[in-house]
Amino acid sequence: HDLFFGSLIVNGVDVVAFVDAELNRQFPGRELQKAQTPEGLRDGWVAVQAAWETTVTNTPPELVDAHVEDEWSLAQTLRHLVLATDAWLRGAIMGMEQPFHEIGLIFTGAAEMGFDLSMFRTDAPAFEDILAVRAERQQLVTDFLTTATPELLAEERENPWGGEDWHPTIGDCARVILEEEWAHLRYVRRDPAVLG
Repeated sequence: HDLFFGSLIVNGVDVVAFVDAELNRQFPGRELQKAQTPEGLRDGWVAVQAAWETTVTNTPPELVDAHVEDEWSLAQTLRHLVLATDAWLRGAIMGMEQPFHEIGLIFTGAAEMGFDLSMFRTDAPAFEDILAVRAERQQLVTDFLTTATPELLAEERENPWGGEDWHPTIGDCARVILEEEWAHLRYVRRDPAVLG
C-alpha cells in the first residue's frame, strides 16, 4: 500500500511518518523528493538516478521483462518513467502540445478515463530502445534542474492530466517526477526478490 498521501492508524498511532522514515533510510536521498529548493531537487535527482543506474546495471537480462502478478517489469517501468517525464516536464513545465514519446507506457485505467492512447506503441520495444529514450529523458530533467531558480520553481502550470482543482507550480511538477522515480524504483527492487 502506498502511504505517500493519507494516514494509516495502527493501535491508535498514525504510522505513515514511521514508514516514510524507514523508506528514506532504505533509499538514501529519497527524502529530497519533497525538496523546495533548486539545490535540493538537483541533489535528489542525482541520488535517484544513481540508484536507478545501479538497479538497471545489476538486473540480469533474463529478468528485464519478468514481473510479479500485475506489477510492471523493469522494461515496462522504464517506459512509464519516460511517460512521467513527458507529462510533467515536456507537457506541464515546457508546455509542449504533444509531449509524449510513443515508447511511453501510460498508467492502468487511462483509457477508461478518456485519454487517447493511439500515440503509444502496443508492441514491446527492444530493451535497448527503451534505455535510449529513457537516457534522453533523464538528460532533459538534468538540464532543466541545472538552470532552475527559485523564481522559476514558483511559476504556476496546468495539471497535465487535466482538472481544475490543482494548478501545480513548476516545483510541484519536478517533485512529482522525483516521487515517480523513487516509488517505481522501490517496486522494481522489491520484485526480483519475489521472482528469485
